Formats: sequence, structure tokens, C-alpha cells
Amino acid sequence: MGFLITNEMSVGMHGIRTAGDLVMRMQLKGMRLKEAKEYVAKKLGTDVFTLSDEYAMKEIREELGIGTINAVPGQPKGLKAKAKIAELLDIKIPSVDLLR
Repeated sequence: MGFLITNEMSVGMHGIRTAGDLVMRMQLKGMRLKEAKEYVAKKLGTDVFTLSDEYAMKEIREELGIGTINAVPGQPKGLKAKAKIAELLDIKIPSVDLLR
């Protein structure tokens, strides 16, 4: 049930359109929702309120190179974006580790 609940919360935050995917990753690492949002906001250099703002998060995601809903020329996507997410959040992502 853990994945289903965190996935639902992530979708509720619009997934990659905002920061839902990042918050979900931290929940899967054992953090509670509030704690995960605060952690992600701190790592992104923003506040918790901004995590659900699609326009602001698009700019932040492009600036940090952690992927956006639509591919942007010159911006990382796929595993390269995942690698940046792993580095930014200080976590291990198995698919990224396999390629290193």
C-alpha cells in the first residue's frame, strides 16, 4: 500500500508538472508527506507553497536540469534528469546507479 498511497499523493501534486515526483521519491525513502515537502523545498531553494505552482516549478526544474513535462531543447531528460535528481536530493536511484 505504501507505493499506492505515495503515488496518489504525487499525482495530487501534479507529478512532474510541479514537484510531486520529487516528494514521492522522498516518501518512498520513509519520510512523511509534510517532512518530504519541506525537504524537497529546501533542496530546491524554495518554499513548500511553491512546490505546487506549475509555472514556478517549470522554471526551477529547467534551471536545475531535473526534467519537465515537455522536453525542452538543451535540457536534460530521461536518465540524465534522474541523475540530477539523485544528486540534488542526496538519494540513490537504482536505474541511475546501474549506468554509472
